[in-house]
Amino acid sequence: MNRYDLRFSTIRLMSHVLTLMVLAFVVAGCSGWKVRTESSDQLPRYTVRSMALVPFTAIVTPQVRDQGNLHFATPQGIRQSEMSLAIPSEVEPPSRQAVSLPGHAAERITQLFWKQLQERDGLQIVPLGDSAKAAAAEGTLLAAKPEAAAALLAKKLKADAALIGYVSMYQERVGSRLGANPAASVGFEVKVVAVDGRVLWIGHYYERQRPLTEDFVGFVKRYGMFVTAEELAEYGVEEILKEFPFGAGREK
Repeated sequence: MNRYDLRFSTIRLMSHVLTLMVLAFVVAGCSGWKVRTESSDQLPRYTVRSMALVPFTAIVTPQVRDQGNLHFATPQGIRQSEMSLAIPSEVEPPSRQAVSLPGHAAERITQLFWKQLQERDGLQIVPLGDSAKAAAAEGTLLAAKPEAAAALLAKKLKADAALIGYVSMYQERVGSRLGANPAASVGFEVKVVAVDGRVLWIGHYYERQRPLTEDFVGFVKRYGMFVTAEELAEYGVEEILKEFPFGAGREK
């Protein structure tokens, strides 16, 4: 092979690589592989202009992060509720390791949702302090029957619906931006419940950051760095709310 043929073959190979990279970005962007959302078929019948954000609840029991059925280990009371904590099938199951959630996890994700929801046009959010006070008064019902409690709270706070959520995974990376083992992991689920108790919308997010060799697109999007759990949580909240059918996100 002469020098011209070698150069032509190299250019052609680079072209194929670039094409595959572009396709990978497109597929990853369209598939929702770390986020899954579901809407009720009755959603068009409801008008939601105001919403109460109920402080998130953390699953405080240790989480076994490698379940064959792709479900997080959850307390029996939560397992009996309608709030599914399944990791979507298109999302990689967590590694085999037991961890406990840090105390600040639920509060931090609540604050992330609060900040983002306030920026949505056409949706009024009840002051978080009012929601927290009402939720504390209904703590027992909220733990046993979260959807029923959410509907009651929305009614008390004169909102059209309430948003409730569980944090099921929040593990900080061990290491630095250049290398971490294990990497950060975050998982949570949110649910919007109308005043009549109907679940209008559900959003799931789970991600354990993977290295370049396992998740080229995701790693490049984070500039080749291992991010913190808080950064993963921020990403998850932003991605979930891109599919949020209430109000309208503002252009950034």
